[in-house]
Amino acid sequence: MTRMTIGAATTDKGVSATIYIAIELSGSKWVIGVHTPLADKISIYRLTGGDAQGLLKLIAHVREKVERRLGRSATVLSCYEAGYDGFWLHRLLKAHGICNHVLDSASIQVSRRARRVKTDRIDAEGLIRVLMAYDRGERQVCAIVRVPSLEDEDAKRLHRERERLVRERVQHTNRIHGLLATQGIRTFKPMRKDWERQLEGVFTGDGRPLPPQLKMEIRRECRRLAMVLDMLKEVERERDTGVASEAKMGLLAKLQGVGPTFATVLVREVFYRAFNNRRELGSYVGLTPAPYDSGDVHRDQGISKAGNPRARTLAIEMAWLWVRYQPDSALSQWFRERVGVTTGRVRRIAIVALARKVLVALWRYLETGIVPSGAMLKT
Repeated sequence: MTRMTIGAATTDKGVSATIYIAIELSGSKWVIGVHTPLADKISIYRLTGGDAQGLLKLIAHVREKVERRLGRSATVLSCYEAGYDGFWLHRLLKAHGICNHVLDSASIQVSRRARRVKTDRIDAEGLIRVLMAYDRGERQVCAIVRVPSLEDEDAKRLHRERERLVRERVQHTNRIHGLLATQGIRTFKPMRKDWERQLEGVFTGDGRPLPPQLKMEIRRECRRLAMVLDMLKEVERERDTGVASEAKMGLLAKLQGVGPTFATVLVREVFYRAFNNRRELGSYVGLTPAPYDSGDVHRDQGISKAGNPRARTLAIEMAWLWVRYQPDSALSQWFRERVGVTTGRVRRIAIVALARKVLVALWRYLETGIVPSGAMLKT
């Protein structure tokens, strides 16, 4: 790159007219790193957290300055790390003609010293260097997050809300059972609609009525649980409507062992994306091997676990159900031939391999319409 003197107007065509901008996001402030073809150093600016208009004004000011000095239009490349702020800033920058990349922070190499100096300024400068290397064609310096569309992002909220509601249901139920167990009561059913009548008729293990404050606490917990159950029913009704109306979910739900929950999560989390081959699919859910081969040390570390954790967990759960509800399928036979009646660790390792095979078979089923070999459809 040709070096230039700041303040000297030039139209040198040998100078790259690319502006690199890295945004270090936090709740209280944004630290902006800027590298222009006008200087070798990285300039640092600070904005109040969330000041998107201030960021756009800064980018416009820098671009106008570079274009005036170079005498031609300049390209702006920006980046920030995926995190709490989501993708709204990416969409805003893209709407204003700025090429932005959302980086996977776990893929960026950092110093491995015992105590690494970390400041927002250092992080912003590091992101600038990563962005410049990526723009030069070094694709291994970081991983770029695939930003979903607004529709795909919104479609994921229903099954994720259901997961949170299920966890809340378990928490409230366990809390109620735990409080009653301290009094020797083990027959109370908090998820039944007649929980109030049950509560009035319970006595402690030594024959006493429930203490008044404990009774009121259990009553409030039961009311919270009833509200969670109502919300859960509402969410499941919406989910079932989506399964009936969307083609991919309907195809998956036709297979034995695949219910509406599995069909919804698989389509919303995995199969809304386009995969070129089975390796891309396995990598996305983190079911690819992770060997360790250094010097004389050769061992297998298991699966990478670098993909979508929700989809990976669901795939393993579905593999167990596949063996149970699709016993005559080729995949279930493959599993039984290798594990037989073996239990324990060997069986758990084999089920992970089966999970990947089932996921690939379902992907091909949705892409081609060919039912997995030996699989049965619901009547």
